[in-house]
Amino acid sequence: MHKKIEHKPLTLKSLIDYSVKKFAKYPSISFVEGNPITYKQLGEKIDEVAGILFSFGLQKGDKVALFSQNMPNWVVAYFAVVSKGLVIVPILPDFTRQEVENVLLHSESKVLIVSDRLASKIDGLDLPDLIATISVDNLSVVSGKVVSTSNKQKIDKIQVEEEDTAAIIYTSGTTGRSKGVVLSHKSVTFVAAQSYTVSPISHDDIFLSFLPLSHTYENSIGMLYPLMYGASIYYLEKPPTASSLLPAMGKIRPTMMLSVPLIMEKIYKNQIRSKFTKSRFTRVIYKTTLFRMLIHRIAGKKLYQTFGGRLKFFGIGGAKLDSRVERFLKEARFPYAIGYGLTETAPLLAGASPHQTELQSTGFALEGVQLRINEPNKKGIGEIWAKGPNVMKGYYKNTEATNEVLTADGWFKTGDLGKFDSKNRLFIKGRMKNTIIGASGENIYPEDIETIINSNQFVVESLVIEEDGFLVAKIILDMELLIEKNIEQLKTIIEEKKEQYNDWKKHFTKELNSKLNRVSQLSRVDIMDEPFEKTASQKIKRFLYTNQSAKQKKK
Repeated sequence: MHKKIEHKPLTLKSLIDYSVKKFAKYPSISFVEGNPITYKQLGEKIDEVAGILFSFGLQKGDKVALFSQNMPNWVVAYFAVVSKGLVIVPILPDFTRQEVENVLLHSESKVLIVSDRLASKIDGLDLPDLIATISVDNLSVVSGKVVSTSNKQKIDKIQVEEEDTAAIIYTSGTTGRSKGVVLSHKSVTFVAAQSYTVSPISHDDIFLSFLPLSHTYENSIGMLYPLMYGASIYYLEKPPTASSLLPAMGKIRPTMMLSVPLIMEKIYKNQIRSKFTKSRFTRVIYKTTLFRMLIHRIAGKKLYQTFGGRLKFFGIGGAKLDSRVERFLKEARFPYAIGYGLTETAPLLAGASPHQTELQSTGFALEGVQLRINEPNKKGIGEIWAKGPNVMKGYYKNTEATNEVLTADGWFKTGDLGKFDSKNRLFIKGRMKNTIIGASGENIYPEDIETIINSNQFVVESLVIEEDGFLVAKIILDMELLIEKNIEQLKTIIEEKKEQYNDWKKHFTKELNSKLNRVSQLSRVDIMDEPFEKTASQKIKRFLYTNQSAKQKKK
């Protein structure tokens, strides 16, 4: 029987040193189409890259930026930095050229490890702190002056402590300019260790990783956790689309995966619900509980085989999961798990394993973490506060922002609204900043309204905001489905007959309002031309759409 590993000290150096020795002969990391290297070989590669880094004269605490899509060498580069007392600055691959420049300048990174695919984003940037650049694809020096070649003794003497800074992570936030979250070795290693209490793993497990490693969700639970227990991790060489994911799942047959809600919501809408709402007969039987559960069970078995047939943990986090999709997963007996957390908490605060899930709950507080609802209202809803070893040290070079969210006695104010049920399961209601105060003083949670809107078969995504005291829904429509259904010859109406199109929108708004309560009624629906801009965890960047921004394009 496998047991939980107790790491002392709680550092990333301790983690990787233990695994390289304990699991030396086992496979560690690989591309799906490649051959995995062993943990012993992983350790050797880490030492090799660390030698290159310190040849530039780096000292403990210096920052090294890592800007790359997922690949095995991402893992090598990460540990070459953090296990040797340097500080990693992971940069999200979808950051713009300006965002990358801001991160490199603000973090004062001295070395940049970059992939060939993303190198063009840093060409020509004025980066006075940068002394060297390394290609992550082949772990070779692109530029930089070597000042020392015999560094092994120097590296071996470096002591890494639990409270040392391991990473500065610049979030792609939903509310504006990103901040650098400072995480200690203890913070991230604690989350990796405690993940075992949610879902135990061993060296026999196989992870398929496709979410960005520079995001703390995939980093802590999809990389650090499996490496701590000697599991193997496989990466896609191509972007994670259906055409690359399906063959990958068939080939490696993963036991563990992490995902965001959007992926499973697309599968449900396009492959499950669409098949059972095509005719009047199937729509009628699908509405009956018994037949729906039977249909979901059959569909679930097929879906499970599509994922390789031996999945035991499919973690969903990063945003709220649609209630209808979760009901499908539960009735299909699909091994989904739910988690909740923030970059500032490295990230996990609460979770539910496949046998613990409760509809729309994010589960129980992570063992060793305290959660409380601050100043709850009559319904028990208030801001979620968290306390534990995983809470960040603060925001880099931003004392004012740090003091806004960290109390003197160590509580972190998440900015999320939530409540507990009688069994201490956590339910998230939405972001405090997103909450809209209604005309009678009631709290309106736009995320709840969006869930109902998104259940409409013609809606891909939605965003509810307040404009001049009224609720407005920004909606992305599934135009292919609308045209396929020949909804009043919609394409012609949109292009030629604005009056008829406006009538259609009014009818559509009325249809949506029929499913919403009194305080959630929409005054208008805006149909968007382009997809919403998203964060790495696929949350809509709300701040771009709240003030008739130039980004907001509607018909």
